[in-house]
Amino acid sequence: MAVLGVAAGRTAIGVGALLATRPALKVLGFDASDTSARSLARIAGGRDIAIGLLTFAARDDREALREVTAVAAAVDLGDAIVFGIAGRDPAAGRAAVQGVLSGGAAAAIGAWAIRRFS
Repeated sequence: MAVLGVAAGRTAIGVGALLATRPALKVLGFDASDTSARSLARIAGGRDIAIGLLTFAARDDREALREVTAVAAAVDLGDAIVFGIAGRDPAAGRAAVQGVLSGGAAAAIGAWAIRRFS
């Protein structure tokens, strides 16, 4: 199921952001030397771990999985929008593009899955 694949990826990214913050930020195109960026990455990592684990916990309950998927899709859409806005600043560069693409793709998969759960 696609939502479980997204949940696995989300959880892995969250663990990386939380436990290997500097390397994760570099891979994602962010300045890893910025203390604020590292703090926000850890917050986002915790959020992604929580959403990923909730998705796995709900996998056997179709209604609960639909609800968690809707929340995850909304979060992903919000991420894509925020990265799109940040992309207006040339300094955001690759990080903004990757954020729009990954957030947008995850939101689209979530929206597709929600329709299939109905």
